Amino acid sequence: MSELISARSPQFVGGRREVAATSPQSGAPRVSVIIPTYNEAANLPHVFALMPDVHEIVVVDGRSTDGTIEAARALRPDVKIVLQNRRGKGNAMACGFAAATGDILVMLDADGSADPREIPRFVEALTAGAHFAKGTRFAAGGGSNDITALRRAGNWALNTAANVLFGTRYTDLCYGYNAFWASCLPVLDLDASGERRDEKTWGDGFEIETLINTRIAKAKLDIHEVPSFEHERIHGESNLNTFRDGFRVLVALVVERVKPGVRLERLDGAPAAVPAPAEAERSLVIDLTALESPVRTVSAAG
Repeated sequence: MSELISARSPQFVGGRREVAATSPQSGAPRVSVIIPTYNEAANLPHVFALMPDVHEIVVVDGRSTDGTIEAARALRPDVKIVLQNRRGKGNAMACGFAAATGDILVMLDADGSADPREIPRFVEALTAGAHFAKGTRFAAGGGSNDITALRRAGNWALNTAANVLFGTRYTDLCYGYNAFWASCLPVLDLDASGERRDEKTWGDGFEIETLINTRIAKAKLDIHEVPSFEHERIHGESNLNTFRDGFRVLVALVVERVKPGVRLERLDGAPAAVPAPAEAERSLVIDLTALESPVRTVSAAG
């Protein structure tokens, strides 16, 4: 039976779910896939059909009216359903991260644009030593048949600004297909607490990817880029607004440049504690040989 969690659940402490730390040395890292949804019932069959074997799928729903929750449960009886407590993709991701119990958290869109079969690439980058695996459409092996010329130009401009401001070498700032060790959550400093409210606060919108990218960089964590191919949305229309959300990303860059970052002296379950790559490849539940996986390092300066 699927599990339904509200952000008001007693399982949450300070907006984050208390999760017992499990060292990947005791076995394969558990992979949690976080999928924010809003009226994505028609797309979930495609997304779930391509999903590799993972520890859990966490669907975070934003009050869908098309039977998205029922569709998810019918497709995967073991799915974990989380009801977000505010509006926006950022709030959905924060609620999903707080509810996840895996060692590795994967951010995956529900519209079919991101291929779940690429998840092993991200897991491989993390078990090889990265804290954060950043998907990119603009490195060798990646691509897109969905991005428009206007969005491409905007992404390039914002990406360039981010690299100048934060000393990174990102190639695709605004792509939302990413993965990281759950032990990095304190660095992200996301808020999933509070009652259900029909509002959107700072960080609750599409700027969430920028907040994550910049806070990871400010924490001086190891960043690896993973080539990914973006497909067209299968059904429905995107909630992304090029100008409105592009402006929120620009504001996020300025705010995060001024705001102090969170630095951690030690990350339990982070790469220092994982098996050597060869051992990890033998032990992973996910088949890491399913896809070719060129990975490039994009470390923050300093």
